[in-house]
Amino acid sequence: MSQAERRARIESLRSIMKSCTLCPRCCRVDRLSGEKGLCGAAGEVVINSAGPHFGEERELVGAGGSGTIFFVNCNLQCLFCQNWTISRGVERKDSLSCEELAELMISLQSLGCSNINLVSPTPYLYHITNAIDLAAGAGLTLPVVYNCGGYEAIASLRLLEGFIDIYMPDAKYGSDQAGKKFSGVEDYYSRFKEAIIEMQRQVGDLVTGHNGLASRGLLVRHLVLPQDLAGSREVARFLSEELSAGCAVNVMAQYYPAYRAAEFPPLDRQITRAEYREARSAFQEAGLRLL
Repeated sequence: MSQAERRARIESLRSIMKSCTLCPRCCRVDRLSGEKGLCGAAGEVVINSAGPHFGEERELVGAGGSGTIFFVNCNLQCLFCQNWTISRGVERKDSLSCEELAELMISLQSLGCSNINLVSPTPYLYHITNAIDLAAGAGLTLPVVYNCGGYEAIASLRLLEGFIDIYMPDAKYGSDQAGKKFSGVEDYYSRFKEAIIEMQRQVGDLVTGHNGLASRGLLVRHLVLPQDLAGSREVARFLSEELSAGCAVNVMAQYYPAYRAAEFPPLDRQITRAEYREARSAFQEAGLRLL
């Protein structure tokens, strides 16, 4: 992609913020004038923290950790969000300019991080692509990871092509009904399927080097919920039959009741070993690449 095309895509993402449709919520608020969408984001990029993170998948961590940037605000409203003080904007720091965000990426590289890991990036696509472009001009060579909730707009993802090396979406649910009940959106699974097909088109299956670190591709996370509320078998079927049998998946067992989960049994308890084994078996039987 030429530099002119990169700049054109960056400016397109900025223009979208005038009547924001960066994500499928399509709030159409003028964020450039300071209006806030349902995600809580206005015109400035706000982060909570940044630094080497050693709790991610081993394909991302390496010796220096994953260079993680936690963005404030989120386009989902999950009742069990384990980072709810960040996603709901309770914890925040001062906003950054695109230039400062680029400098932050370069500093993470200088610390020896294995990648730039953008957590909950969806509201800030203009700022992020602009910062990546500026950082690349200043010597950034690390893979960029798009670590999102899986509720993405196709038009926005297409504008990200060439900026993102590794897509890492959550596969939260295997039905729209679950997304409506637990994350406050009517069409989570329908949008997730469209989005992940676009991600796969752009970067393909996960590629790792001789050191085991990912350099490009798609890595899907699936958090197992109590009583199979996440619809694990349906998610596994879709990934295997409609996406790619070589899709890399992390089936996660670390659910615990957080935020408002206690109000919505059975979300008020951790999963059992049997529930996790059953969910993982669904992905194994589908022939997917489990991390």
